[in-house]
Amino acid sequence: MTRVCLLGDPAVDLTYELLSRETARDALATYDIEEPFANSLAVDTVSLGAAVSLLNDLNWYLVRFVDEAIVREPSISTDEWLSRDLARAVRDGAIPPEETDQRLKVFGLVDGEPVDPRYV
Repeated sequence: MTRVCLLGDPAVDLTYELLSRETARDALATYDIEEPFANSLAVDTVSLGAAVSLLNDLNWYLVRFVDEAIVREPSISTDEWLSRDLARAVRDGAIPPEETDQRLKVFGLVDGEPVDPRYV
């Protein structure tokens, strides 16, 4: 399963903002929603293509309420996440899966919460 995780803008309650709007609620209705970090939302999709499609469906909300949209595809890596743009590029065949590790953004974790990303 491919996991999509949305890290909310600190100024909003991400789960409330998404689930209080009919279009976003409908897009997420078939998924089991989890909150792996404070003010985040994660769902498992059947494939990388489905993950990218879900993010496309939620784009209006991502622009307004989400700081980061990340995707973990187990066939690429079990412990590294792809940015939305990188996931799309892999899905479209523009970047081979074995080359995703050349594009890194490292999040620190403080008390289990992601903080201040750094590019490597």
